[in-house]
Amino acid sequence: MNVRLERFAEIVARDHFDLAQACLAIAEDAYPGLDASACLAALDAMAASVRGRLPADAFPEQKLAALNHHLFGELGFSGNTDAYYDVRNSYLNEVLARRTGIPITLSIVYLEVGRRLGLGLQGVSFPGHFLVSLRLRRGALVLDPFSGGEPKLEEELRALLGRALSEETARHADLANYLAPATPREILARVLRNLKTIYRQAGQLERALDVMNRMLLVVPEAAEELRDRGLVYAALECYRPALADVQNYLRRRPDAPDAAELRAKAAELSAAVARLN
Repeated sequence: MNVRLERFAEIVARDHFDLAQACLAIAEDAYPGLDASACLAALDAMAASVRGRLPADAFPEQKLAALNHHLFGELGFSGNTDAYYDVRNSYLNEVLARRTGIPITLSIVYLEVGRRLGLGLQGVSFPGHFLVSLRLRRGALVLDPFSGGEPKLEEELRALLGRALSEETARHADLANYLAPATPREILARVLRNLKTIYRQAGQLERALDVMNRMLLVVPEAAEELRDRGLVYAALECYRPALADVQNYLRRRPDAPDAAELRAKAAELSAAVARLN
């Protein structure tokens, strides 16, 4: 395990880890010279700027309005609709530098600045579009940092759900089932899945492998991640680790729908390993 991966492992081994710190540690593979402390200081500065214009006894609604004004009005953070699948949108350092990103990374900025202001914001791993919620005395607000922090009405949430799943599901769904708070670990895993998809689709398998190694530190129980890493190892002709991952997957999921296919793959990899000896 290299030094960067060891440092990441130490961060995510904690029950309660710093989400921004973990996101910046992910970025170190793509940006080896990354100054994480400068990025964290930028988040601190944003919070300090908002705090400086609020009364000491500010209500959550006042803090939220000031946060939105500063991030989206003054600093110009916005959703990257022109290049949504640009990999830079998934790296927190780039989102801070370019002030644009995708729903989950803009939500991370929002959550992290809000946390520094004492706002009880929570991430929401909504299908297809990450959101943020804030519980107030009169009920919960569901906010969309990709659209300037605007609150989402029920019909808008159902429209989002319909695009991600199906219109039939959206019409009859109990939205509360999709609005549960996401833990920092779940948020981090979703960031990593985005990166994994982008790099695999681009054929950048070494980059995908870096992401998968981190994913398995975040969710070590996820057998499907073992399978996917094994297949990337195989494509890179790293047959021994490929075989180990595929066999481990089959031990964990002997009755998986793709078990027969993976057993054939394991036999193929075993033969390839034998040829190396």
